[in-house]
Amino acid sequence: MKKRKLTHNAGRNRISKWGILVLFWVGMIGFVPVSAQQKIRLNEGWNFLKGDLGSVWEAVRPVKPGSPESVPVWEAVSLPHSFNMTDAVDPDLNYYQGPGWYTTRIKISNPYPGGRTLLHFEGAGQKTDVYVFTAKVGSHVGGYDEFTMDITDAVAEYLKAQAGANDFDGTVPVSVRCDNSRDVQMIPSDLSDFNVYGGIYRYLNLEYVPALSIGQLLVNPEIGKSGREAAVSVLATWRNPDHINAAQIEIALFDPQGRQVATGTAAVQPAAGEQLLKKLEVKKPQLWSPASPGLYTCQVTLKSEKGEQVIREKFGFRSFEFVQNGPFLLNGERLLLRGTHRHEDHAGVGPAMTEEMIRHEMKMMKEMGVNFIRLGHYQQSRIVLEMCDSLGILVWEEIPWCRGGLGNETYKEQARRMLTNMITQHRNHPSVIIWGLGNENDWPGDFPEFDQEAIRTFMKELNDLSNRLDPTRKTAIRRCDFCKDIVDVYSPSIWAGWYRGRYTDYRAESEKEMKRVNHFLHVEWGGDSHAGRHSEDPDRVVQLVASGKGADERAGDASLYGGSTRVSKDGDWSETYICNLIDWHLKEQENMPWLTGAAYWPFKDFSTPVRPENPTPYMNQKGVVERDFTPKESFYVFQSYWTEKPMAHIYGHGWPVRWGNEGEQKMVKVYSNCPEAELFLNGKSYGVKKRNSQDFPAAGLRWNVLFEKGENHLKVVARKGKEVVTDEISFRYQTEKWGAPAQMALEKLAQQGDMVTLQVKFLDQHGVQCLDARNYAEFILAGDAKLLDNLGTSSGARKVQAYNGRAIIRVVLSGKQAVAGVKSEGLETVLIKL
Repeated sequence: MKKRKLTHNAGRNRISKWGILVLFWVGMIGFVPVSAQQKIRLNEGWNFLKGDLGSVWEAVRPVKPGSPESVPVWEAVSLPHSFNMTDAVDPDLNYYQGPGWYTTRIKISNPYPGGRTLLHFEGAGQKTDVYVFTAKVGSHVGGYDEFTMDITDAVAEYLKAQAGANDFDGTVPVSVRCDNSRDVQMIPSDLSDFNVYGGIYRYLNLEYVPALSIGQLLVNPEIGKSGREAAVSVLATWRNPDHINAAQIEIALFDPQGRQVATGTAAVQPAAGEQLLKKLEVKKPQLWSPASPGLYTCQVTLKSEKGEQVIREKFGFRSFEFVQNGPFLLNGERLLLRGTHRHEDHAGVGPAMTEEMIRHEMKMMKEMGVNFIRLGHYQQSRIVLEMCDSLGILVWEEIPWCRGGLGNETYKEQARRMLTNMITQHRNHPSVIIWGLGNENDWPGDFPEFDQEAIRTFMKELNDLSNRLDPTRKTAIRRCDFCKDIVDVYSPSIWAGWYRGRYTDYRAESEKEMKRVNHFLHVEWGGDSHAGRHSEDPDRVVQLVASGKGADERAGDASLYGGSTRVSKDGDWSETYICNLIDWHLKEQENMPWLTGAAYWPFKDFSTPVRPENPTPYMNQKGVVERDFTPKESFYVFQSYWTEKPMAHIYGHGWPVRWGNEGEQKMVKVYSNCPEAELFLNGKSYGVKKRNSQDFPAAGLRWNVLFEKGENHLKVVARKGKEVVTDEISFRYQTEKWGAPAQMALEKLAQQGDMVTLQVKFLDQHGVQCLDARNYAEFILAGDAKLLDNLGTSSGARKVQAYNGRAIIRVVLSGKQAVAGVKSEGLETVLIKL
């Protein structure tokens, strides 16, 4: 932590000269530069304090070096930022839940005479108070919806009071207090299977607008029955503190190629609420779809005596239908929803993902073949929705009413407000088809009483509210059978092959559940896999699991203790097993003509406070990529079913040692979307196989071969028309048998500059690597170096379960003297000098 050298506790924090000047996107885009009009991301120049202050005065009072006022010590940070960037996955701590403070100094230069100066928060958790100097400007409750604070009057009062003073060099001190303390009367519940993060973990923007401005531009597109014409209703809400009663608006619509297709003008008298500006006609609308996500632009120019504002909003034309007990239709044609889920969470930053990280993640999903996503379990960054629009990914977005029961009126009012904000802030996005009202609302625990009728009553209220705010989308919930009749679309909890049953039960269980509701959509399926752990016999435990007795998750199934035999408790958590489970599900989905779709849970591993005993502690490891975007083997299983661009992937890129007997046939699986593939082992062809999606596993692209003891090399050549793709791996084949782990060996695996990769191996008493060892390894370090830990990955955790008898971590050297070690219960600690 770096102690700041300040003359005031607000610090010398100004908007950086490199502060990013961006367009004001309301849906896809928004304010464009007109004269000096601007919206500035306030990323740099912030100080942070983890903990509380006696009052805001402590953040801005004068400070002399060495004086009592110089404490507490603040830390220089940039935004986005979270209290919990690393501690959410610290194996030795509960993640911090409490208040934290941010301070900065802003140079105000509003180009509009009488204009308004705003702070626009794209998200902050979970309760937020905003101050200008010592004046409280406003508060917001809710960690995921956007909000705006008008600081105009507070800035004027501060500058007036400070006239002639040079305390802050002409800048304005701004302080923000965020608080993610546990509060049973807030949503989401702290029983949720994700962290309730704190901090300014999305972008914060300084915005200048005229005295009369559009608060939100709303675009409602409607397609005519023939599909050859469409109408666009353009509405607005206003910021009008001066009660200006006359303005002119000009509207222009542009098609996806940038051609102007409609215009209109009108004189308006700004009124409260949503106000219709104009309804325009569009001929031959181009329809938005995952295959062709064409976006139209609505441009509105507002002119009044107080200045001019130009806003642009992206939108799209599309229609959809959930057929009763049948498939999903988009623009009149069946579309199988091939989905996944997303939490706002990433290695090293927690929820404070940058725009570049978010864009990369969404592109990875599209590259995997996703055309649908459920955003779990809260309103997510506008950047996510913009990417879904432009990439062609349909969306189920929901509010964080998740687990715990139902609280008091304060609790309910927050849920109403967050549903209202989510819909009004994101309803322009053509990608959104479903508003989610809750998740796992059948899960008690936050209150002494669990009243199903009260939950039903409130669910009906939220359903009615959603339909009033936006009758063009459907409502949905997941896993609350006693409310399944209230919403338009329902997903039960089916975890065939993980929490209950076998993965071969999937189709029958899904069809049974489909017949119980009008509109069935299966979200959340899959299972955990510890990255780097592989198995020669992954389905061994399945023989012990009861089949045909239901695959619905029930109370206690997620526990690692007690209850009936289930893969989640008794399986090996290998990538090999999960690939088989996914392979089976995808195979079956191709032959379920009534299926609307399914969404795998989730795309990326994420942190959770309720899973401290997982192989990587405090991580939900069901993702197909690790928390740092590293793909697991399962990523390529999805690609082989869902994508068109030729690909081929030999299973086992992260499997350095396979094992078995000499002369024993071993299976090699290739995941590919090509019609045929040829396998080579150590240069010898093992023949060409034809792909057949119904030939499990690996769609028929599997070979039984004899490995040589020691080093082996595999190569596949796959063909799709004239295109050829290849993949290859090398590994060692071990025939030596091993006993129980009796010792460890720590070695330097690689070094690049100051970065050292360490590997520990678990060996038996004869020095043979124990390839099925799952002991916990705890890395320790002393001297001039730093562990790259608390990342929530299998190679970025200082405490982690072994994968095939080994574990890896990286160390950054900062001097000449450093010693690393590994501890494991029941084994002698080993050390290595770096």
